[in-house]
Amino acid sequence: MILTKAQYDEIAQCLVSVPPTRQSLRKLKQRFPRYLNGVGENGAAPVLLELANEVDYAPSLMARIVLERFLQEHEETPPSKSVINSMLRDPSQIPDGVLANQVYQCIVNDCCYGPLVDCIKHAIGYEHEVLLRDLLLEKNLSFLDEDQLRAKGYDKTPDFILQVPVAVEGHIIHWIESKASFGDECSHHAYLHDQFWSYWNRFGPGLVIYWYGFIQELDCNRERGILLKGCFPTDIVTLCHSIA
Repeated sequence: MILTKAQYDEIAQCLVSVPPTRQSLRKLKQRFPRYLNGVGENGAAPVLLELANEVDYAPSLMARIVLERFLQEHEETPPSKSVINSMLRDPSQIPDGVLANQVYQCIVNDCCYGPLVDCIKHAIGYEHEVLLRDLLLEKNLSFLDEDQLRAKGYDKTPDFILQVPVAVEGHIIHWIESKASFGDECSHHAYLHDQFWSYWNRFGPGLVIYWYGFIQELDCNRERGILLKGCFPTDIVTLCHSIA
């Protein structure tokens, strides 16, 4: 789905219901004694999850905050980010059994953030890369994938480099990047800065496929060498001037 910015803003406005982070943290601080009392009475009850829902805060982020505070109080040195992430991925590593159960309940009940959601996103991303590979093979287009490029020494690469460039809607394409997400302003500008312009600088103009659509106005860099599409193009022109 390709939306105009006005359409996207209208939808986003309807979805914005989570209060600011500082406000949520203030509410958490006010209710923290109740959390301690709750787990003291019944450590198996989803006290932390209920508290997160009450203050409209993502359960996995709430679990991270409480876990960090717990470790700070029980460890001689502040916990590293890698230690925190490892415990969130595997709560059995948390030395306190009650807190481990509370964190686990938050992780498995969070549909937007956390390690479980990250795994789902990674799987969906890989699924669409496989889909793109199959479509390229179906069109008999020769390419190098990300693993082959890294084996050649490239550190930052798109998903596929076309060994023979093609044309899409009158624009030359040297590489294709698959994004199994919706391209909004924030994510797209970050991708431009961190990935797309680097690909353009190293490999030339390319194509980005946002499989779940994007904001129409973001497709404004075609003349500079970055084309956006919401699906695999059907009008690919090869060097022999035929439609692939």
